[in-house]
Amino acid sequence: MTRWSALIARVSLATLTLPLVLPAQSGPRAPFMAAVDTALLRGLSYRLVGHSRGGRVTTVTGVPSQPRTFYMGVASGGLFRTTDGGQNWEPLTDGKVPIASMGDVAVALTDPNIIYIGTGSDGVRSNVSTGRGVYKTTDGGRTWSFAGLYNAGQIGAVRIHPTDPNTVWVAAYGDIFKRNTERGVFKTTDGGRSWKKTLFLNDSTGAMDVELQPGNPSVVYAWMNRIERKPWTIISGSRLGGMYRSTDGGETWTRITAGLPGELIGKGNLAVTAANPQRVYALVEAKPGGGLYRSDDAGLTWAQVNSTPALIQRPFYYTTLGADPTNADVVYAGAEGFFKSTDGGRTMVPMRTPHGDNHDIWVNPNDGNTMIQANDGGANASFDGGRTWSTQMNQVTSEIYGIWVDHAFPYRMYGAQQDNSTTIYSSIANPYDLTAWRDGPGCETGPIIPHPGDPNIVYGNCKGQYEYMSLATGQTRSYWIGAQSLYGNAGRDLILRFQRTTPMATSPHDPDILYYGSQYLHRTRDKGVTWERISPDLTWNPPHGQGASGEPITRDVTGEEFYSTLYAITESPHEAGVIWTGANDGPFHITRDNGKTWTNITPKDLEPGGRVAWIDASPHRPGSAYYAVYRYLLGDYAPYLYRTDDYGRSWTRLTDGRNGIPADWPTRVVREDPDREGLLYAGTEFGMFISFDNGAHWQPFRQNMPHVPINDIRVHRKDLVIATQGRGVWILDNLSALHQITPQVTAAAPHAYRTRPGYRTRDGAHILGPMIEYYLPSAPAGPVRIEILDAAGGPVNAYSS
Repeated sequence: MTRWSALIARVSLATLTLPLVLPAQSGPRAPFMAAVDTALLRGLSYRLVGHSRGGRVTTVTGVPSQPRTFYMGVASGGLFRTTDGGQNWEPLTDGKVPIASMGDVAVALTDPNIIYIGTGSDGVRSNVSTGRGVYKTTDGGRTWSFAGLYNAGQIGAVRIHPTDPNTVWVAAYGDIFKRNTERGVFKTTDGGRSWKKTLFLNDSTGAMDVELQPGNPSVVYAWMNRIERKPWTIISGSRLGGMYRSTDGGETWTRITAGLPGELIGKGNLAVTAANPQRVYALVEAKPGGGLYRSDDAGLTWAQVNSTPALIQRPFYYTTLGADPTNADVVYAGAEGFFKSTDGGRTMVPMRTPHGDNHDIWVNPNDGNTMIQANDGGANASFDGGRTWSTQMNQVTSEIYGIWVDHAFPYRMYGAQQDNSTTIYSSIANPYDLTAWRDGPGCETGPIIPHPGDPNIVYGNCKGQYEYMSLATGQTRSYWIGAQSLYGNAGRDLILRFQRTTPMATSPHDPDILYYGSQYLHRTRDKGVTWERISPDLTWNPPHGQGASGEPITRDVTGEEFYSTLYAITESPHEAGVIWTGANDGPFHITRDNGKTWTNITPKDLEPGGRVAWIDASPHRPGSAYYAVYRYLLGDYAPYLYRTDDYGRSWTRLTDGRNGIPADWPTRVVREDPDREGLLYAGTEFGMFISFDNGAHWQPFRQNMPHVPINDIRVHRKDLVIATQGRGVWILDNLSALHQITPQVTAAAPHAYRTRPGYRTRDGAHILGPMIEYYLPSAPAGPVRIEILDAAGGPVNAYSS
């Protein structure tokens, strides 16, 4: 399919004439189709909306011989490169690597065109995206090839031999959601064609880090730790992990204990310095004895040099360490804050960075003032030792938890960005226009939802705390339904359990009704001044999921792991009082009488514990709804999409691993198109899919979008609006062609699609103006001419090129 706007001529030809009649008329109901020829979809492409405020970056590195060249690996958005010190960034893995979650990146010293990436972010928070092995390029990122370790889960470190780029070491966490044996330290000597597992302890203990002694790659250091991610907790630490050392290039290993913690040992990060190859630093989670350690004899013996708690805050997520290659006494450490020492770690001084929640640092071995640093706001380079940093406002790598739209023209989008704020911005905005968006109510978690009847009012949430905002004045009002602070509490001790991303939903029948979810469903009719509870506990609520999060060393007090809460809410657009809910521990429920009675409608074949991420009540059929569930946090990577057509009495599973969506691609969201019954859009952990037969068959619909987790989908005014976890928001403008594809529209014959209404505007004319779409099976021998006719067949205009 080719797209062509009457305002931007892109047609190149004329002997084939395609008459178009205006105005466009809606056609008959389109039939279900098992599959559509991909040639008919080829011309459809998504438009990046942004915005350009950076998102979470977990790994960075640079090229010593090219001091303005740096790489950043986004937590779930792929690999990027800058060659001008951070002023511009280009994606290197889009469409080439099918995994967006980056664990580590390494560039060969002997040839900077050789790059290895280990997938799977090592910041194992509750929404971490999984990895799928190692990838390699030998041409600077133009092409990539899979280099093994598919089941290694999250990868904490990749290190390349200084003179032999075919010899590489990898520190693999393993599958953090279930036990497996593909974890520990791996080594390849043939560029990734084969790997040898050289350090392995057991099926729940992985390698957090691996480092080479500068100048002597026969000496290798590694840190081992038991780490497991559950929906309700994070397990980090045991008596088995800790420091390991090799003197034969990582072939054999010796556990090092002298001077290090000797009881419970958790996550650790190592740093070496070319200024003194005998110097090794370790930032250690332990109980007792956590803190910064130093060795001055190549890792044989250790001493604690700093026990400041801020250095090891939330260690499963941070534990950042880097040493200056030009000065052995300069060491950097980071958690929520970032610190620098100039006396070998004894004193740590806070250091300003553009954003908090720090994950990595790389210092150029030729110049200790040249560095790049990573945090939840993106990547930032410095050329003066961290006194000034490059901007993060040029990185379209945000993680958007959910997306909502309003009825303005052009419509506005409302989203919540991880570790930043909620935002409101125009659907026609340039992604790099920082004036096109504003903060909204709530905070990073969202949701943020416009009032359906008052364009001046916006609802927001911040980690279980509700508020609303007047856009005219910018004033917000907060009303707490539960505890004012949820942090630090066990779920069992809370009267009301709220998830960080507390679900909210407006009513399609009463614009003043707002629903809000704890383990119960709450309703307000007065913008949150008063609330009524309209349900019993709608969760599974197993006892094992109600303790404090974080064990056995560090308790995580952020509340991310509150289990047994509602996670999705929607009311039927056809029948007031028919409300569907889903919990983050599995159950589906429905009420058909406005909350007076509830029925558990969980499919019988669905094991408990999974997260109901989104529910879509069919815009076409009463009693019909779609549920998207993911269970990868339990070690089950299968896709789970369900449909009911009888209010939940029976269910059809739409994903069996053989009908288009792969068997190990978790699903996050599903929506039905309001303009074509049975046209479904599904967002998975690795990209978009489409179905033309109500979910019986699926086909890829990623188009020009990178492989990235899809967090939310909205269909609005014949646009497809998509929120991603790592690459911001994208829009597929004008779905009219998808609404008109039928078995008669084949890839063998030219076809012109009916147009949707267009508008003459000063801004966004190429988006809002009339858009003409047609399909040609092949390039014609002569020119193409498009004639626009009125209803009587008279000429209105004609275009050719």
